[in-house]
Order: sequence, then structure tokens, then C-alpha cells
Amino acid sequence: MRVFLDTNVLVAAYATHGLCEDIFRVTLAEHEMVVSETVLAEFERVLVQKLHLPPLQAKTLSSFLRRQAEVVEPAVPAVWPKRDPDDRWVVAAAIEGRADFLVTGDRDLLEVAAEVTVPIVSPRAFWEQLG
Repeated sequence: MRVFLDTNVLVAAYATHGLCEDIFRVTLAEHEMVVSETVLAEFERVLVQKLHLPPLQAKTLSSFLRRQAEVVEPAVPAVWPKRDPDDRWVVAAAIEGRADFLVTGDRDLLEVAAEVTVPIVSPRAFWEQLG
């Protein structure tokens, strides 16, 4: 299964012990992880600005993800969600990456799930899907 992990899931997987960490580990071990250049850049930025990691450490973590995942970068954004133009790039990347699931805690993305061809699910819903 191809799983696109959004920035908030990746940050939570790194910063906390819990559901997102479990999802990250299972995705690495049993599935194909898909991310985008946009998500990797945001991941690094959040680690440095909000978690106060040294930039080199954030870059090292991003490089690890780059080696473990398929990195896609769409040429054009999707049309959803309307409220947050940055999230359009995430949706477009999940579609281009042929993801079976886009896992996110972002409400704007979760609210447009019914309109998008890639299933957009919360970490809890994805975990339950894994059964």
C-alpha cells in the first residue's frame, strides 16, 4: 500500500511517542511511503522553528525521509481545499504519487476528503483501517 504522510503526522511521529510514531514505523516496515518536496521543506521548517532543533539535525531527518520514501512534486496544485492554497500542493502530490491514503491531521484536508480521488484520513482512521 502507498501511504502519503502529511507534515503534521511526520512531525508528531518524530516529536512524540504514540499513534503517529506507530503509523510511521508500520509505513516504513510494511508499506511504501510517499512524500513531497513541499512536505519535506515544511517538515524541516517546523522542526527548526517550532521544536527548536538545530538546522543540521532537521536536514538529517529530512534526508532520511528522502531516502526512505518516494518523493514526488506535482507541476500544478489540486483544486482542493479552497481555504488553504498550500494544502492544494499536498493533495496534488498524493494524487501524483498514486497514494492509497493521505494521512493527515489537517482539518482543511479532512473536510474535502469526499471530493478527492485519494482517500484522506486522520491518523486514527488510518490505524483502524490497518486493523
